[in-house]
Amino acid sequence: MRLLVVEDDPDLNRQLAMGLEDAGYVVDKAFDGEEALYLGENEPYDAVVLDLGLPEIDGVTVLERWRRGGKTFPVLILTARDRWSEKVAGFDAGADDYLTKPFHTEELLARLRALVRRAAGHVTSTIELGDLSVDTKGARAFLDGVPIKLTSHEFRILSYLSHHAERVISRSELTEHIYDQDFDRDSNTIEVFIGRLRKKIGTDRILTVRGLGYRLVNPAATAREG
Repeated sequence: MRLLVVEDDPDLNRQLAMGLEDAGYVVDKAFDGEEALYLGENEPYDAVVLDLGLPEIDGVTVLERWRRGGKTFPVLILTARDRWSEKVAGFDAGADDYLTKPFHTEELLARLRALVRRAAGHVTSTIELGDLSVDTKGARAFLDGVPIKLTSHEFRILSYLSHHAERVISRSELTEHIYDQDFDRDSNTIEVFIGRLRKKIGTDRILTVRGLGYRLVNPAATAREG
């Protein structure tokens, strides 16, 4: 999952990014409203952490312009504890949740997980596909209750496919959501990771839709449908 952190305080921005990366997310950073507006308009984020008190363009204006432009990614706004009016303005502009400063990283992570899974239509942090379980909170996966040993990139791909199970995901979409903007992206490496995943979770779980991409399925359900 790929996130954007928008915070003008360099130390807090770095702290947030490190905490999110440690939790398995890919993170891009912006330090002012102008940069945030550009990235949000041009990059496919799964969620955004947005401070409202930004230089160049304030956070509320950035959010309003994203929403007017049709951007629907979940947005978690950061506000000062005593500025209740900021929360109201943020929600009116299109925010999905808020967190007041100072805050605990664990609460930020929990709120982001909830936003991402709700946006994908899931209600719990564990996604079940037959005997395959993907724990988005613990960044773990299990097959018939047995932990699967995955690299960080393998888990990112499995997590994204799980959030969008049964939908065909193109290689370019996967590439955009598991690498940050500065990474030298090569969509051919996706094939390598998909191959490794198939060896670990079963070749019948990730289907190749020729010319379109990949689809994660529950083999038992697919067999019943057939």
